Amino acid sequence: MEHDRVIEILKEAGAFLEGHFLLTSGKHSGVYLQCAQLFRDARYAEPICRSLAGQFDGFGIDVVIGPAMGAVQLAYEVGRQLGCQNFFTEREEGKLTLRRGFTIKPGMRVLVVEDVCTTGGTVREVMEVVELAGGQTVGVGVVVDRTGGNLDFGVPLKCAVSMEVLAYDATDCPICASGLPLVKPGSRKQT
Repeated sequence: MEHDRVIEILKEAGAFLEGHFLLTSGKHSGVYLQCAQLFRDARYAEPICRSLAGQFDGFGIDVVIGPAMGAVQLAYEVGRQLGCQNFFTEREEGKLTLRRGFTIKPGMRVLVVEDVCTTGGTVREVMEVVELAGGQTVGVGVVVDRTGGNLDFGVPLKCAVSMEVLAYDATDCPICASGLPLVKPGSRKQT
């Protein structure tokens, strides 16, 4: 799917926001990606997930897995498109883990998915869960790569859209200087 079409869908869904945002990292940005809005309506989610899944045809994927909350629906839809199982990880005592009877068997070929990647930390945590269970991460699929292609997970990374989204320390934020109010739209607490 073309970059411009993905951005158009994200904007139509209300997932691509412009303004002055406080990110989970504590940094400020003029763009915020709220992919939960993408998954509220299959008209938006299905074509993006189909495109993302199509980039992994031929990988022999047994299960698609993503972190809760942001990638639960993404894992489901990409798994549906690929015709395989889908799981999600959850935080328990601050660490991602498999619960609810989800089991990765040794040798399973796993696709890790995430809605938005900024540093890749959560993806790496999910990959560790897969590895500790004896599975093999064969790829990473992301709806939005905020780094403009600067992530390396040691396996193929495919995304619906990649863009470099600037983020600023609070002390150096040009948006603060403009007087635009700061908004914290995400679900995670600031670090």
